[in-house]
Amino acid sequence: MHSRRIIRFLRTPLAIAAVVSLVGCGPIVFEGTSALAIVGDAPAPEAEPEPPKPKLVEVKSDRIQINEKIQFEFNKAIIKSESDALLTEIAKVMNEHQRIKKIEIQGHASSEGSDRYNLKLSDRRAKAVRKWLVDRGSVDETRLMAKGYGETKPIASNDTETGREQNRRVEFMILEQDVTTKKVETDPETGAKKVIEEKTEKESKGS
Repeated sequence: MHSRRIIRFLRTPLAIAAVVSLVGCGPIVFEGTSALAIVGDAPAPEAEPEPPKPKLVEVKSDRIQINEKIQFEFNKAIIKSESDALLTEIAKVMNEHQRIKKIEIQGHASSEGSDRYNLKLSDRRAKAVRKWLVDRGSVDETRLMAKGYGETKPIASNDTETGREQNRRVEFMILEQDVTTKKVETDPETGAKKVIEEKTEKESKGS
C-alpha cells in the first residue's frame, strides 16, 4: 500500500518540479548512494620560475669578473656612457670587498694595428677605467693599478672578427688579498658545526 502512495506522489506536479530543479543545478556524478556536483574549471598549471639572471660582476679567486664589456669610443680611450652602469657595479663590488687589497686593471687589444699602437691604446684605456673608478666610484686609488698589455695576451683567435672582438677587453686581476681559513669541528651527536680556529693570511700574486 505504501508503494502505491509513493508511485502516486511521483506522478504529481510537485514531485516532477523537484526533479527538474535538481537536474538544473548542473552535472551530477553518481557514485554509490552519494552525488557530487562538478562546478567551475580545473586550475591552470603553475608556471615554472624563470632561471636567475647571471650577475653583472662576480668575485672569483683570482679576479673580479665582468660579464659585459666596457665600451670605448673607436680608437680612443674615452669610455662610452652606456658603460656607466657596469662601472658603477664594479666600484660597488670593490668597495664591498675590502679584503681585496690590490687590483690590476688590464687593458688588452686585438692584433689589428701595430704592436706599439695597440700597447699604448690598451694602456690608456686601462688608466681611463682606473680614473673612472677613483673619481666617480669612490674606490681607494691605492688599491688600483692600471697597465696595458696590447695584443700579448689573447683569449681567442685573431683570425676572425669574433675572436678579435673578444680580445679587445678590460680585466680586473686580484694581485693581493686577505684570505681567511677556518678549522671547523662537527659534533658527532647533533651534527652542529663549531669554528675552533680561524686564520687570515695575506695572499699575493704577480701580474
